[in-house]
Amino acid sequence: MTDTPDPYRREHAFLARDNRAVTHDEQMYSGALSFCRRRYARDLQGADVAVIGVPFDTAVSNRPGARFGPRAIRAASAQLAWSQAWPSPFDPFEALSVVDWGDVDFDFGHPDSVPGHIEAAIGSVLQQGTAALILGGDHFTTYPSLAAHALHRGDGIALIQFDAHCDTGQDDGHRIDHGTMFRHAADRGIVDPRHSIQVGIRTTYPATNYTVRDANTVHEAGVEATVHHIREVVGDRPCYVTFDVDCLDPAFAPGTGTPVCGGLSTWQAKAILGRLGGLNLLGMDVVEVSPPYDHAEITALAGASIALELLCLYARCRAAR
Repeated sequence: MTDTPDPYRREHAFLARDNRAVTHDEQMYSGALSFCRRRYARDLQGADVAVIGVPFDTAVSNRPGARFGPRAIRAASAQLAWSQAWPSPFDPFEALSVVDWGDVDFDFGHPDSVPGHIEAAIGSVLQQGTAALILGGDHFTTYPSLAAHALHRGDGIALIQFDAHCDTGQDDGHRIDHGTMFRHAADRGIVDPRHSIQVGIRTTYPATNYTVRDANTVHEAGVEATVHHIREVVGDRPCYVTFDVDCLDPAFAPGTGTPVCGGLSTWQAKAILGRLGGLNLLGMDVVEVSPPYDHAEITALAGASIALELLCLYARCRAAR
């Protein structure tokens, strides 16, 4: 007679016994697709980080599809959930209690109401003492996330932005647009541009008070110099990391709305993030994964890998505080 299989050995997204389910060997190709097989939960008692999907892409200026990004990142993350994150010296899921909160719900028929819904949902998580890792969605979704963090922790957050675009364009001040929101964030005091840095930029925008380290400089000066520059600008101020997947060259992330040649490799991005421990990190996101333009899940896997690297970074920053 064979033993009755333990139901908790599968479907960890629903059946894990607690929030601190360690890394396990659930099959990559089956099962419920939470982020890295974390348990779905809205009860955040004891949770250090909640992974929140924001399936919104109404603000795109070119190719749509990022509304499918959270689902694609979760699916690709199943390939990363079977062993400890590499090259991290520790398992972030042993260092942190991480849950998958699910997706923010909003009525797409009332687009003007969407930013408020996103801000309120993220704010509700922060109020429970849990940090947020956001899976976008287009890059506008970072704006209500920053607003929620500023309301919770105070204005003037330092922003570390990985991107091909500065997203500081000028408009009438009322647009829901993924190319202008960081000008609004600075103008409204949500972000302190004097202590914020944009990494990987390779498009032209009007000059602002943000520090820009363009992609050519990253390539020519290298990872360590880039890390030093980020630390120099941000210091020990409360900061937020936003990673637009189009920071990566289209060779590494073809599935995105506005791809630009000459970007960072996945290795460069992970290496930079891996050396930023000790920051006063409040929150983080990965945005602009657009599965309709992806090939063989290359972009979704890159997005999931960056999201996992951000969790490792948050664990290191938290341990240092």
